[in-house]
Amino acid sequence: MKNQMTAVALALAASAAASLYRSTSDLNHTCILVPDDLSCSKDANAATVDSCCVETYGGLLLQTQYWDTYTGLESEGQLLPAYSWTIHGLWPDFCNGSYTQYCDLERQYDLVPSPNTTNGLPNGTVVEPYTGPNIGTFLEPFGRFDLLAYMNKYWISSGSPNGDFWGHEFSKHATCFSTFDVPCYGPEYREHEDVVDFFETVIKYFMRLPTWGWLGASGIYPSNSTTYSLSDMESALSQQYGAVPYLGCSGPRYNTTVAGANSTDSGRTVLSEVWYYFHAYGRPQDGQSIPFNQTGTSSCAKAAGAISYPERATGSVSYD
Repeated sequence: MKNQMTAVALALAASAAASLYRSTSDLNHTCILVPDDLSCSKDANAATVDSCCVETYGGLLLQTQYWDTYTGLESEGQLLPAYSWTIHGLWPDFCNGSYTQYCDLERQYDLVPSPNTTNGLPNGTVVEPYTGPNIGTFLEPFGRFDLLAYMNKYWISSGSPNGDFWGHEFSKHATCFSTFDVPCYGPEYREHEDVVDFFETVIKYFMRLPTWGWLGASGIYPSNSTTYSLSDMESALSQQYGAVPYLGCSGPRYNTTVAGANSTDSGRTVLSEVWYYFHAYGRPQDGQSIPFNQTGTSSCAKAAGAISYPERATGSVSYD
């Protein structure tokens, strides 16, 4: 769904600058003096409000989560947390639901950029692979070992080291928030301060959105024998969140399965992700937000009882 919404927006990213707004100074961003305007409102306009204090670039925000059943790196101790979904990221969509990416190539820490140009097209600016130290090491000079430990428990990659995934998420998405722009941190900016700030903000929103518990409150738990209906899962989450999130599925299409033979329902059948949409007052870092309904439709099958919410693989879960 998301790829279908991006063609127009990605054209805006044919080049990438060091700052979203070239006129942004590193002075005078005292945000307590700035009204906490709501992102995507008429007042969230970079021409009239401090874009370091109000999100003016990507105002429709998403906290995204994965339901994976294994990591592929169990032998290296990279495990999934018990009784919890895992973090995917925090994304700044445009207010119309489209989005851009890799907005500041001076803050590019992605080992395998995807896509590898700023607009996803051959004529876009090339996003060169990062070859420096793991982005997780950026937290160490700040003494944020507790944050790093939390990320290694709940922000888990499948098929690659966690730090590679974090570098991808920061580079592709954090650089497209106006409030994480480097000038916002003032003349005493400390290298990678924005990275720490972004990671902490991602965790802040993730901790408010306990998908496992919210589904469980409606009797929806991982099972290799019971299947569920999309409508029931959306209802369970919207009752708790206050808006309908996007649920994403992978796996076979329903109309290719035995149960869906002769059906016109081509939705996927294995639950794999959730996106919670919201708008933020002032800086997203401050955590003042209001829920917003999904902007598209789920990729999951709509038929009753069509969705599998699989148990995690034996040996892939940490109970610490």
